[in-house]
Amino acid sequence: MPTVEKITIALTKEIADNVRAAVDAGDYASTSEVIREALRDWQLKRTSQQEQVEHLRRLWQAGLASGSAGRLDMAEIKREARKVKASR
Repeated sequence: MPTVEKITIALTKEIADNVRAAVDAGDYASTSEVIREALRDWQLKRTSQQEQVEHLRRLWQAGLASGSAGRLDMAEIKREARKVKASR
């Protein structure tokens, strides 16, 4: 089992009440368990966001590496976009 470090946190009354209610309802064995699960979810979300950013960076670099698209006619691009939107 990993080493456990005790950390003190401050929560708003509303969040603290929600944490206690989850324990009282039997969803969790302790308030620490609620916080650990919330932090695991936060870590997963953060990792996912970082992966998405890296994916966008790779796409951006691939786009740059693909070379110039040539001269663009914004009026024509807008006409095409309006046609596509109208057909939906």
